[in-house]
Amino acid sequence: MNSYPQKQGLYSPELEKDNCGVGFVANIKGEKSHHVIVDGLQILKKLVHRGATGADPETGDGAGIMIQIPDAFLRKEMEKEDVTLPAEGDYAVGMMFLPKEPNARYYAEGVLERIIEEEGQELLGWRIVPVNENSCGFSARGTCPIVSQVFIARNGMDEDAFNRKLIIIRKRAE
Repeated sequence: MNSYPQKQGLYSPELEKDNCGVGFVANIKGEKSHHVIVDGLQILKKLVHRGATGADPETGDGAGIMIQIPDAFLRKEMEKEDVTLPAEGDYAVGMMFLPKEPNARYYAEGVLERIIEEEGQELLGWRIVPVNENSCGFSARGTCPIVSQVFIARNGMDEDAFNRKLIIIRKRAE
């Protein structure tokens, strides 16, 4: 292709830039779809050429995909923890990267739990995300954190107010 396509829809050739390393796939109607995940993973495979690795070629730069909350999956997982999640959309999930050392991890969890309580929110529970450390490169294995999810109830709060409260909780925890 020697030239850019004609201006059409939201595409404008004058906004074209020479970039590498970004991909975006979405269902324009916001519907959950396994096809979107498959396409997102395909983009990641095609971005391997950008060489975003360190001295250990098996350790990548942490690129990944972001998806909507998989409610049915998380509901089943949290049942294993004796936690019943509220209706879809009535809770939030936070991804946490915590220290492996137990005392440091419990301290970090306690700090977050205290902030959630101080902000008037309800902690539903925690889930440790299974990680296959054999998929990590040698250098990453040495510093791999405990990946946890924290669940917070909306408790009938207006969605915008709840989102603002979640931002406050995150900023305070940082």
